[in-house]
Order: sequence, then structure tokens, then C-alpha cells
Amino acid sequence: MFRLDILCNMGYGNVYYCNIGYDMKFYNREEELSELKSLWKQTDGSGKLTVITGRRRLGKTLLATEFAKEHSFIYLFVEKKPEILLCEDWLLQLRQELPFPIVGEIRRFKDLFMLLLEYAKKEKIIVIIDEFQEFYHINPSVYSEIQNLWDAYKASCRMLLITIGSVYSLMHKIFEDSGEPLFGRADRILQLSPFSISTLSSLLKDHNVSALQELFDFYVLTGCVPKYLDLLMTNGIKSKNDILAFMLRDFSPFLEEGKYSLVEEFGKEYGAYFAILELMSVGKTSRSELESILQRDIGGYLERLERSYSLIYRIVPLNEKPGSRSIKFAIKDPFLNFWFRFIYKNRSAIELKNFDYVRKVIDRDFSAYAGRFLERFFLELIAKQKKYNYLGTYWEGKNLNEIDIVGINDLDKELLIAEVKINPKKLNLFDLQLKAQNLIKQYPNYRVQWAGLSLENAKEYLQ
Repeated sequence: MFRLDILCNMGYGNVYYCNIGYDMKFYNREEELSELKSLWKQTDGSGKLTVITGRRRLGKTLLATEFAKEHSFIYLFVEKKPEILLCEDWLLQLRQELPFPIVGEIRRFKDLFMLLLEYAKKEKIIVIIDEFQEFYHINPSVYSEIQNLWDAYKASCRMLLITIGSVYSLMHKIFEDSGEPLFGRADRILQLSPFSISTLSSLLKDHNVSALQELFDFYVLTGCVPKYLDLLMTNGIKSKNDILAFMLRDFSPFLEEGKYSLVEEFGKEYGAYFAILELMSVGKTSRSELESILQRDIGGYLERLERSYSLIYRIVPLNEKPGSRSIKFAIKDPFLNFWFRFIYKNRSAIELKNFDYVRKVIDRDFSAYAGRFLERFFLELIAKQKKYNYLGTYWEGKNLNEIDIVGINDLDKELLIAEVKINPKKLNLFDLQLKAQNLIKQYPNYRVQWAGLSLENAKEYLQ
């Protein structure tokens, strides 16, 4: 055991900063930083617990350390090793970073956490615990121990505790499942998303890439995931051809990325989930289509993919009644969609290192494939204008009269009806008006704005 009497009777200076390395300039995340700053101020009165979660590669650790670097902080990374060995590593770290001697040994995380909580009674401190979900595999009772200590010390300590986790389903369970000990203990849960298109545009311009086509290609191929962008920028990649050449080669970090990102989430059932995601990536988007091909009921899988793993989302046509089966599903992350569509689907060729074959498949199909993402691209850009209270799509029974984008502003009684095409020559507003006749009848007093959108129109929204 360590000696608390030494800790409790000492005055303290600042904790030394630990070093967390990163290469890319820090972009965006203003809202998240603002929340963390607000919580840091509130720790003058009591301890605060924040959760940062989201899929891998989004910069969760970078966000926490970018915020914490101006303050006193301790960073603890939960490796997959026995608790006693973790505590040995962390105790060595704390002896170097805390401004007082620590006598004795610590073998349990609860004792180390209590040491930090005692310190926080005298000095403000940020404690970052990265890969927090790994305690599930090391010693699940840690969560109950943290709960007991946090409840006992929160009112008297000045600690901002930041827990980071990249296995979304486990982090959701730890903090949002009512049966778990840490349920209700988080003051904030910050779920990180990929960069916005406007942030992607700024990043590319900083690397002398300004064309709209390159912006869109990066969006489709990386999903605006910070780590992928950092990797490509570091290697001087500035075009679609360069991205594909970098991805499709021996030792490419992208070849196993989808599998690496998801197998830990899905566990032993990853094969069933991968089959569903592969079918979605090629355009099989309705539950009936998926069940017809897979010859099984997949309702539970779809619910978990949507709610527990946050990997897919529902596409519901405008004014559809609750419970309707006229619903489509899509993979949220454009990179994962690309990975399942072209890399996982062609895994035999990948295993044979026949990258030329995969590249030919991509070159053949990419234009039609990318067209589906141009709609998403514009939906995000239009949403940033904050003009509409509804923004989505529309179709009638049997997928008739499908309209790419519908925006509704009920306050100003305005209706946006838009068609999106990769090839601007294929835009036809007369046909769009014919398809929208039934839709317009539902909004008789609304002013209608008709729009034909291709990539060149993105300039207006980026400004």
C-alpha cells in the first residue's frame, strides 16, 4: 500500500506534463473544446467526469491532450495486460510526474485512483484515462470501484476526469446502461464525428489542394476521418489516383483497417455483421432485400448496428408513418462503405496481392458509386446553413418519384426540392417538377425553390 499521510500533509506544485505525440495541425473541435473548458472551470466547485467516445481514428486522444496541455494533467493508457502490471507502469509514471514522494507499491487501480483523488483535494488536475473500456477485459470490478470512489470524493476534489474509449458499444454500455455502476455519473458525453466538409476543405487548402473534385474525392474515400487525412497528407497524397495507389499496395495500412476497426466491436459474430455491411455497401439497403439474400431474420442485427454500434442510419422518406417498412439503411462512414464495397468484397484478389485487378474494378464502378455520396455531400452542406427544420429525401410506394433532397422551412413556409447528379448534363428540372407533383400538394402555401445540383454548385455552400 502507498502512504496517504505523506500525500495529505504536503503542499503541491504543478504536475508535470506528459508527452502525447501527434503530427497534424489541430483542426476544428471548437464546440468540444468549449465544453471541456466549461467543465474545467466548474471543477473549482467539485469533480467533473467527461466521456469522449466515437470510432477509432477520430482524434479523441488528441482532443483531450490539446485541451489539457495548458493545464496540469496525467495521462493513463489502459493496455491489455494484467492490472498489477498496469499499476506498476502507472506508479512509475506518477513517481516521475507528481511533485511528492509515493512510498510503497500499488497493485490495484482503485488505490492509484484514490491517490489521484486525494491529490485533487488540494490541486486542480485533469486525469485522462485512454481506452477506458479495456478494464472490461482486465478487471470489470474496476468500474464499481471507480463509482464508489467518485461518489465519495466528487464533492471535495477538483479533478476533471476524462475517459476515452474507441469501442463505441462498450463505452455506451459503461455510461448509458442503467444496470452499470457508472450510469448517470458522466457530466458530459462527447461523441466525436469525422471532420465536417468545411473543415476538410480548410485542411486541403493548407496542403495546396483546392479543387472541388479533389475535395469530393477525399470525402468519398476517407470519410473525413482525421487519422486517414493525416496519413495521406504526411505522404504527400493530393488526388484520387494517388489515394487509390497508396491504399492498394503491399503493406498498406488501409487494407485491414475496416476489419481492425470493427472485429473488436462485433466479437465472434463479426462474420454476420460483415455480410450485412458488405451488402449495404453495394446498394442493398432495405431490410427485405437483405433478408432475402441472407435467408434469415436480421432485425436484431440492424438494431444493434444502428443503436449499439452507431454504424448505420435509417433513411426514411418525408412524411412516412411511424413503423412503416418503407425504410432504407446505409453505412454512416463513407470510408467503411468504400472498404466493404471494394476492399472486403475483393478480399481474394487482395490476398493474392492482385491490386491491379481491384483498381480496375474501382475505375469501372467509381463514378456510379460516388454519385450516391454526392447526395450526402450536399445534404451536409445544406444542413450547415441551418435554414430548414426538415432535410432529407422523398419517394413514394415502390420507390416511385424519388427526389434526392427535400428541405422544409415551416416558419417561412419554404420548400427546397433538389436533384443531384455527378454529370450536370443529366440534370432535368422539368422531370423533377413532374415527380414532385404529389409532394407539392401537401404544402399548398409554400414557396418552392427548385435546384439542380452537381459538384460545381458546392462553391455556393462552402462560402
